[in-house]
Amino acid sequence: MKYAMITAFYRFLDEWNACLGQTTPLHHRQIMRFLVETLCTPPRRGLLMAFRHSGKSTVVGIFAACVLARDPKTRILILSAESTLACRMVGHIRNIIENHPMCRDLVPSNKKEWSSDRITINRPIGIREPSVVCQGIHGNITGMRADLIICDDIEVPNTSNTSQKRADLRERLRELDFILSPAGTMIYIGTPHTRDTIYRTCDAD
Repeated sequence: MKYAMITAFYRFLDEWNACLGQTTPLHHRQIMRFLVETLCTPPRRGLLMAFRHSGKSTVVGIFAACVLARDPKTRILILSAESTLACRMVGHIRNIIENHPMCRDLVPSNKKEWSSDRITINRPIGIREPSVVCQGIHGNITGMRADLIICDDIEVPNTSNTSQKRADLRERLRELDFILSPAGTMIYIGTPHTRDTIYRTCDAD
């Protein structure tokens, strides 16, 4: 089952790169495999760290779009240090959904929720949250629910350059357990910015 899932996500990744006139780098396949294994394997918590400009956020966006293509009911929350960075990830996912051959049926005719900070795809009715929504790490997430939470570069100098800021960040991240659905997945991606990095423990929380 897991092998079939990985193969399906590889195909989605390769087809998107083909749309861009590119081939898929080996390390992007390795990143995608890690993401799918995190999605499929309890406790469904993952920490992805890779060298700068490796394309990790690019692959994570493709992964999120594929998750929606396979299960349109999925609710995804993107968190970043700043809302502008989180919006970039939403824009990346939106662009994939609008242009990937395997996502044609997901684009709604009435794009009422199709903006810089949230999108709602074609899906069964009765789901309150957008398909994808983003916030800065200190934004209002009270009352939200998500099946997949992606913490994208939440540790940056502005959120981690003092012990108090790191403590505040860790306290904020503990709130995510109340937002994530019982069988949900939480993935951190980023680069440490301090010796006392939050990434030392967040993959095990």
